[in-house]
Formats: sequence, structure tokens, C-alpha cells
Amino acid sequence: MSVSTRTYHRGDAETLFEIFVEAIHDGASAHYTDAQLHAWAPSQDMPDSWPYTMAKLETWVAEAKGEIAGFMCATPQGYIDLAYVRPCWMGRSVAQTLYDVILKRARNTDLTRMTTHASLMARPFFARQGWQVDEMEIVDRNGEQLKRFAMSLTLGAPHDTTL
Repeated sequence: MSVSTRTYHRGDAETLFEIFVEAIHDGASAHYTDAQLHAWAPSQDMPDSWPYTMAKLETWVAEAKGEIAGFMCATPQGYIDLAYVRPCWMGRSVAQTLYDVILKRARNTDLTRMTTHASLMARPFFARQGWQVDEMEIVDRNGEQLKRFAMSLTLGAPHDTTL
């Protein structure tokens, strides 16, 4: 199966929000209670701020078999802010393909460290990529306590361009 990536277009916002909700309510349901899932993604209605959030980050979209299968967003400073895959595409190279694009961009900009806050669902994926857990955290989402992990990846020293 071939997964391709491209940059975010404003017209993707609604589909990416649907994937966000699906990935939480269906994909992460084995890791969180119904109350926690509802607190994390309380509404099926896209907030007005969602397209702006997607546009201000470096957002990459994965497509497979003619549909959007997932997305991953990072800041220029190397913080992976959002990473979601449609449940029917989980375990089929979508997250890996998106991650590889973001990692390559980070290396090309000479970042030495990347960070994220990983859910119980995402932690194993990042661990397989060599990320370390810096701290386990409990965060409040709409009155519910959710466990997550501050994680980081050391990329090495930037390229020395002086001779």
C-alpha cells in the first residue's frame, strides 16, 4: 500500500477534525474511559479556531487509496503538537510516513532536539522511533484527568558549516 504526504490546505480542516475525533473516540478507546474520551474531544462540531490551528503549524496530511488517512503537525522548533490517524488506517504505515517527513524536516533545519506530549496510545509509537519519556504527566481536560508523557528525541549536533 502506498501512502503519500502533502502539506495542509485550508479545505482539509473539516476532514482533519473528523480524523481527530475518530482517532480519539474509536482509536484510543482501549486506553481511556468514555468520560476521558469525551473530555478530550467533547464535540463533533469543528471549532472555529481549528483551521487557524492547522495553518499556524507545519501540518502534513497523509493520503492512501484516495482518502485522507491521517495528519501530523509540528512547530518549527521541533514540537510535535498533533498526530492522528483514522482508525481504519492505524498500523498501516500512515503515522510512520508522516513522522518520517517531520523528522527529515527537523534534521534539515539542524534541530538538535524534538519534543512532544504523547498519549497512552502514541507513546509506544514514539518509543519505537527512539524517543525517551522525560516525565509522566496528568493533565486536566474538561474535568477529567488524562495521563500523558512528555517525550523527547535528541537528533545530535547541528551540521558545522565553518571550515
